[in-house]
Amino acid sequence: MIKFNRQFEPSSLKLVIFDLDGTLIDSRLDLVHSVNATLRHMKRPELPEDLIASYVGDGAPVLIGRALGAEANDEKLVNSGLEYFLSYYREHKLDHTRVYDGIPQALAAIRGGQRGCKLAVLSNKPVNPSRAIVEALGLGKFFVSVYGGNSFLTKKPDPLGAQTILWETGASPEQTLIVGDSGVDIATGRNADLWTCGVTYGFAPHTLHIDPPDVIVDSAHELAELFRAS
Repeated sequence: MIKFNRQFEPSSLKLVIFDLDGTLIDSRLDLVHSVNATLRHMKRPELPEDLIASYVGDGAPVLIGRALGAEANDEKLVNSGLEYFLSYYREHKLDHTRVYDGIPQALAAIRGGQRGCKLAVLSNKPVNPSRAIVEALGLGKFFVSVYGGNSFLTKKPDPLGAQTILWETGASPEQTLIVGDSGVDIATGRNADLWTCGVTYGFAPHTLHIDPPDVIVDSAHELAELFRAS
């Protein structure tokens, strides 16, 4: 059910910025396998799927640091693990990853009609695999830009990436919505003065309670309905 915590008018939006993992795509299994492959390579014990999924959202270096636990303060070790993880994930990023049900229809509904919304992706995943996945899964046609965690000097929740997309598209903060599955995305929106939408079907719905977004949806179909009703 669509739940508004702060009322806004979707018809006034000119730009919608999407997170990638847990929002547009279900990449959980490929990320889990890649982290555990890295841990095996480093002669460390594998971790449960749910635990690894809870580590996703702040970029690959943080993901590997969290997976290494108490050893995360060893910069050389983390960098070694990160290098292996990125190499493994590059080859396996599309083994199981898929688009969430209803996402193409939602993107079409948001972009279509008289409002002519522009759409963009801002992920903390490195930019090359982000763009490769978006294209391979047939989503590239919807977006004016796809940025990753290494596209800028800072990652989400710093507002730099979102502000850059606003500047490139000519949209103002009050005309922009950010959509994501975690508190990182909501904090990004707050830091950039954007409207915020949380999706509960992703990796980190529990983090949406930290600073509740302006609107919460439980499915891509509800996201489409949010815009169709406006």
